[in-house]
Amino acid sequence: MVVALLTDFGTQDGFVGAMKGVILSINPGAVVVDISHEVQPFNILEGALLLKAHYRYFPRGTVFLAVVDPGVGSERKPIAVRCGDYFFVGPDNGIFDLVIRELEGPPSAVILEKKELQLPRVNNTFHGRDIFAPTAGYLSRGVPLSAFGRKAEYTYRLDFPEARFEGDRVRGKILYFDRFGNAITNVPCGDYSHGEFRGENIRVVPYFQAGDRGKLNLICGSFGFMELFTPMANARERFDLRLGEEVLLWKL
Repeated sequence: MVVALLTDFGTQDGFVGAMKGVILSINPGAVVVDISHEVQPFNILEGALLLKAHYRYFPRGTVFLAVVDPGVGSERKPIAVRCGDYFFVGPDNGIFDLVIRELEGPPSAVILEKKELQLPRVNNTFHGRDIFAPTAGYLSRGVPLSAFGRKAEYTYRLDFPEARFEGDRVRGKILYFDRFGNAITNVPCGDYSHGEFRGENIRVVPYFQAGDRGKLNLICGSFGFMELFTPMANARERFDLRLGEEVLLWKL
């Protein structure tokens, strides 16, 4: 069984390694895969975007352990969810919302409250190690979802800024920058004739090298959203792009 990890922990402090150690102590046969541990600290929306972009490339039955958890130790609930062919383990703070919205079928959620399926001592600053990692380990061994706690109704909590469709154009904004400096927007991929950013006309191109060098271009990116980019350059740095800036696209 595959357990896929997504966190804002980075790799400096050993937090990710500790979670992997817990998972493998419970299920030595688990295949543990890193999606990313470089989510901007505390940025739940960014974590949700990364999970949505990549979950579908994993096999059926994968357990996604996603921890971007500024509310750790507070009244927010630790949950596990089954939806479609996948399991999701983490805080009840909206990090799974974008995935669950597009999966078929209603989600089944439980609150993680069975102490015997957690580490003996739970630290209120590290539920990733003490609650979520054991849950992922046991789920990957085939322990049923119902064994972990009371059934709960899944509640959508993420305030995701949807693009606005206005006749023949779509109004969106920049949500995320990848490591290349490309600006991922909230405008879904589609057939667009051109775009506009900061009052300037922007070309829509089919692949990166088709873009104009030294200029901003638009492309349908692998996240499933339109992206602003500059060929062979960091568009974020070159044009001082900012999160939340508005972009317009015209439909064909």
